[in-house]
Amino acid sequence: MSFFSEFKAFAMKGNVIDLAVGIVIGAAFGKIVNSLVESIIMPIVGILIGKVDFKGLMVKVGDAEIKYGLFIQSIVEFIIVAFAIFLVVKAINRMKKEEPAAPAEPVLTTQEKLLMEIRDELKQK
Repeated sequence: MSFFSEFKAFAMKGNVIDLAVGIVIGAAFGKIVNSLVESIIMPIVGILIGKVDFKGLMVKVGDAEIKYGLFIQSIVEFIIVAFAIFLVVKAINRMKKEEPAAPAEPVLTTQEKLLMEIRDELKQK
């Protein structure tokens, strides 16, 4: 098999295509969540803590600016994304609800097989 035919076989597998679709949807979902956090949630949090501009929270140490407001906003965004993903995965798992697999029959050793044959012979007599 040539290099390109191997690559084509790899790229056309279902898992790779599913992964690509997931990445594209994830990027779009990230933009939606980012907008939700920046436009709706953080202004409400800012009002609750008494400051309207949450991004502007920072501490100056010498010439350096420690922008802890942006860090807090990133944490809130992460929590919202994690919660949203949790809800999506929970909904998908609820839709799947597969039947539990029947337990596989145990593999019998040679000794167990012989004992079963002896038992069957004794039952016939």
